[in-house]
Amino acid sequence: MARAYASIILKAPVETVWSIVRDFNGLPNWTGVTASKIEKGLDSDVVGCIRNFQLANGATVRERLLMLDDAKRCFTYNFETPAFPVKNYLATLRLYPVTHTDQTFAEWEATFDEAPGDEGKYVKIVSGDVFAANFKSLAALIARSKPQKPAGAERWKGFQPNKVWTSRVIKAPVDEVWKVMRDFAGMGGWHEEITKMHMLRRVRSDKVSGIRDFYFGEGHLNEELLHLDDMERSFSYRITKCGIPWMNYVSGPRLWPVTADNTTFGAWTGDWVASPQDDVVLIPRTEQNVYQRAFAELERNFFGKKKRGK
Repeated sequence: MARAYASIILKAPVETVWSIVRDFNGLPNWTGVTASKIEKGLDSDVVGCIRNFQLANGATVRERLLMLDDAKRCFTYNFETPAFPVKNYLATLRLYPVTHTDQTFAEWEATFDEAPGDEGKYVKIVSGDVFAANFKSLAALIARSKPQKPAGAERWKGFQPNKVWTSRVIKAPVDEVWKVMRDFAGMGGWHEEITKMHMLRRVRSDKVSGIRDFYFGEGHLNEELLHLDDMERSFSYRITKCGIPWMNYVSGPRLWPVTADNTTFGAWTGDWVASPQDDVVLIPRTEQNVYQRAFAELERNFFGKKKRGK
């Protein structure tokens, strides 16, 4: 099965971008589509509706909305009348907030089967001529019209997905960033406040269930690696020893490629149990002094010279 993919950082809050792309009948507003209608007079947010639209070359395409999620800001659709000679086409567009700059990370992917002899042909076309081109058009629209955040827009529908959910763009290719981050015992080499970090019992730092021992300032901590995923570029861990008044602490980062400029989008989440009084201090401290600082220190220590063009 083939996979097409493109991603970009858009210079607008995620609530603003979602208000534009959420409309399943809105392609003429931000892509090269010339005309579009929803068949049978249905609203564009009715799951199961079909959009019927025309490309600049006159071709007609029909796509069915299979999933729409306002909480996670994503939707999925398939081909009813294909734009290309592929089978089992399934596409999803997702948005994530870049909390560090109040911008948006957008990714668009599709999986499909190509005919024998066409291997890779439509991956390149869909990734570049469709997804990347449409993202470029959307970025230009945002820069030109400077759309406002919709009145009453909420960052999270109900509770946010984690006690801390924070994200940042790192000015380096995703595989280079992941090579550094996946070393579970390596953070002591690039985070200024972390010292004496090592794996207990001298186990490998990519051994799931391994425990890292370190000092964060004057605090002594142990953390157990719960999962490590080279496909998703993510890992998670739990605290097993700590003097801070919290319980059941589980945390971890995930990285995505930003194909538009070969940089990295990283999100770091954390959950735990603590008293409301303690959380008033713990939540902002963890977000800024631990997760955001880790991303910033990593970029500064490993990719700062590249960023400055030296």
